[in-house]
Amino acid sequence: MNLEAFILGCGGMMPLPNRHLTSVLLRREGELFLFDCGEGTQVSLRRLNLRWKKISVIFISHMHADHVTGIPGLLMLSSQVDRDDPLYIIGPPKIAEYVESNRRVLDMYINYEIIVQEITSPGIVYKGDGFHVRCFPLSHTKPCYGYTLEEDMRPGEFHPQKAQALNIPMGKLWGKLQKGESIMTEDGKEVQPDDVMGSARQGRKFSFVTDSLALQEISTHVIGSDLFICEGMFSQDLAEDAHSKKHMTAAEAAGIAASSQGIKKLALIHYSPRYIEYELKQLLKEAQEIFPETVLTRDRMIFPIEFHD
Repeated sequence: MNLEAFILGCGGMMPLPNRHLTSVLLRREGELFLFDCGEGTQVSLRRLNLRWKKISVIFISHMHADHVTGIPGLLMLSSQVDRDDPLYIIGPPKIAEYVESNRRVLDMYINYEIIVQEITSPGIVYKGDGFHVRCFPLSHTKPCYGYTLEEDMRPGEFHPQKAQALNIPMGKLWGKLQKGESIMTEDGKEVQPDDVMGSARQGRKFSFVTDSLALQEISTHVIGSDLFICEGMFSQDLAEDAHSKKHMTAAEAAGIAASSQGIKKLALIHYSPRYIEYELKQLLKEAQEIFPETVLTRDRMIFPIEFHD
């Protein structure tokens, strides 16, 4: 089952010619999930040839313009195609008011159901087939949330030699055991899945954090992430400025990754527009000195998220 993250926009505060505002799309076996929807989101969707009508949920971190201004256009775009499934929009207080006021003022033609859910407390905000999405509080100038998408545990590896030793013929019975069902052999012996399967295996995990002070608690929520996308808005020499705006530096993002367990890759995002492309290398250098498995995101960059067993 494929799991991929697409960077639709990596910039913060204002869009630049090659740096749209923050937005990340996660594709899991054809189903799409959008995390923030800054200005320029539609452009990257088009250039990556992604099927936007397959977006099931939009998760919004907070109600600042550079994270939500792409929503109205995306809602109208989705009305240009046939859509049977509802679109969920999940975010902090005022997200419902924002969506409704845009629909009313712009007199949007919407031919599908939009379900808006405002977050009232941390925890699981969405469940799908074999995964769930959890939110957790951040510290910014407005109510702000980080998100993790985590897959359920997977069955252990099937051992054909064990099945053969138990005289279980290849075919439907093997399939039932792999699905976690017990079976009865021809000689009347009951076989449990544990008799032929290895230990349960970990699913994959994706984490998204932007616009926050570098809270130590974040590391407990993103633990075990195969891909941890986190803001790295400023270089360390501007730490005081970052903190006054309730943002973190690239080095602080790396510190969170280093203090958590099992982070496979840190991808920095939401850069200050003050940094030109060459200067972003300084942010990367500061982060890699703390957490070597750090990369800079760029618009339309793709991150495959693989199983590690």
